[in-house]
Amino acid sequence: MRVFVTGASGHVGSAVIPELQAAGHQVVGLARSDASAAALAARGVEVRRGDLDSLDVLHDASADADGVIHLAFKHDAMIAGDLEGAAVADLAATRAIADALAGTGKPLVGTSGTGMLALADHQGIGTEDVVLPGGYRVDTENLTIELAGQGIRSSVLRLPPTVHSSLDKHGFVPTLIGIARAKGVSGYIGDGANVWPAGHTLDVARLYRLALEHAPAGSRLHAVDDEGVSLRQIAEAIGRHLGVPAASIAPENADDHFGWFARFAAINNPASSARTQQLLDWKPEHPGLLADIDEGHYFAVSS
Repeated sequence: MRVFVTGASGHVGSAVIPELQAAGHQVVGLARSDASAAALAARGVEVRRGDLDSLDVLHDASADADGVIHLAFKHDAMIAGDLEGAAVADLAATRAIADALAGTGKPLVGTSGTGMLALADHQGIGTEDVVLPGGYRVDTENLTIELAGQGIRSSVLRLPPTVHSSLDKHGFVPTLIGIARAKGVSGYIGDGANVWPAGHTLDVARLYRLALEHAPAGSRLHAVDDEGVSLRQIAEAIGRHLGVPAASIAPENADDHFGWFARFAAINNPASSARTQQLLDWKPEHPGLLADIDEGHYFAVSS
């Protein structure tokens, strides 16, 4: 299968590429910089230059493909506080891809997050059948699912807040480590009992391939191994490796300690992947979050 991948040079994309290639698929990757293009070409990927605003490129590359995995997102805009702009760009990109695939029966695997359930104040364990009416990133998730009615075998992977491995350089765990180094304290909010689900990058990459190959149209999937690891456990593991204390941060001081990340540090997001595992015969095989942190790769400092 000829597969067009957006976000091909990113954290998850860098694991999805070899997963697809090992299964015999040909990969076409979107690259927005010379460096990304060179890195993809070196891995045997056919390069299409552009970004999420290059709607014609997205459309044409999707039309030329047998399937699409849409991973890219404007994380830099999100971190800068422009959540609306990032979400609008993602929605427009998905529509451009969908216009090229409509009526073909080809697969489109989109990306969302279990964290959207927490931000919408969903109570209890989040499962694949929980559907939100709309909101940040949810509009794109819902659109992707609706594309099943337009002759596209669409599915959405909800990623957990922590997709972890040695490939993870800018996610939640590196962010917490950076804050702990800067503050001299590995912090958690209040009693730290709020939990995050997690999944290993290599398990997540395999799920993307399985979704591309087999997911029924209109499927919501959870790329979750650990259903919930408490922020306190994560902070304590980070503190041990950095040699700094783990300590409670009062909720009223969270913004001062965590900065832009305070909102995410506070989420409580238990989530299950039982339905996904049964539907696609997907079984996570790699270390869980705390074991992965204890492997030490997150704390290596480049010379």
